[in-house]
Amino acid sequence: MSTEPLLRARNLVKEFTVHGGGLLGRSAKFRAVDDVSLDVRSGETLALVGESGSGKSTTARLIARLIDTTSGSVEFAGREVHALTGKALHAYRGEVQVVFQDPYSSLNPKHTVERIVTAPLVYQKRPVPGGARAFTRELMERVGLDPDHSARFPAQFSGGQAQRIGIARALAVSPKLIIADEAVSALDVSVQAQVINLLRRLQDEEGFSYLFIAHDLAVVRQIATRVAVMNEGRIVETGDRDQVFGAPRDPYTRKLLAAVPRIRPEWDAARRRNEAARRKRQEA
Repeated sequence: MSTEPLLRARNLVKEFTVHGGGLLGRSAKFRAVDDVSLDVRSGETLALVGESGSGKSTTARLIARLIDTTSGSVEFAGREVHALTGKALHAYRGEVQVVFQDPYSSLNPKHTVERIVTAPLVYQKRPVPGGARAFTRELMERVGLDPDHSARFPAQFSGGQAQRIGIARALAVSPKLIIADEAVSALDVSVQAQVINLLRRLQDEEGFSYLFIAHDLAVVRQIATRVAVMNEGRIVETGDRDQVFGAPRDPYTRKLLAAVPRIRPEWDAARRRNEAARRKRQEA
């Protein structure tokens, strides 16, 4: 893993105009993201955690260039993201992919899996390796789906399966960074564990980075390399996973951890086994 940041966000600010009601109808500015700075290194998983409304998803959308900043900068592989236009912006959207919270709302219900998975390549005007059918079948196998179901529609899959389609779509263009925005929060606990294991395995195979947006600290502990804690639009603490979980410095972080009844022991045991297996592979 490189120590140089793949992604470098500095002093990000995002303000929204809130229109008032009543006779005067005055408007006000609401600062959803307030002076946020963070780095994501190649091959690592940075988890951005906090309660609902803390600004996590807005920060993710600024980084993905889905919305524009009010001020601040985002650099990706040395390029200023919000200065990109035309072909350069097009290319950036191939390097950074997003997996959203609700797979059903992020997948076109009228499109088959094959069309959904190959859509990023079509958008990028790239050839589909081996043809659409073979390419889709291969990706479906990689994410744990039956390749014979490539002609089905999203509504014909369970929530966990639909999220795997979203992951396959993100993988199609070989991204350098995947932003997982509450990507497992809508799934059952047992399915969450399966998808987390899938995300970890794919990262081991491909070497891409994750910006993992979540509010569930039990989930974060299983996948994060580092953790950034967000509260009311600001990052209040950043550190290695074990430091943040074992010796949190900020009162808000301690409050979040105190609200978790327990870290699921079966997940913790699975994490230790996965890390031991990863070390063996690296030493081989």
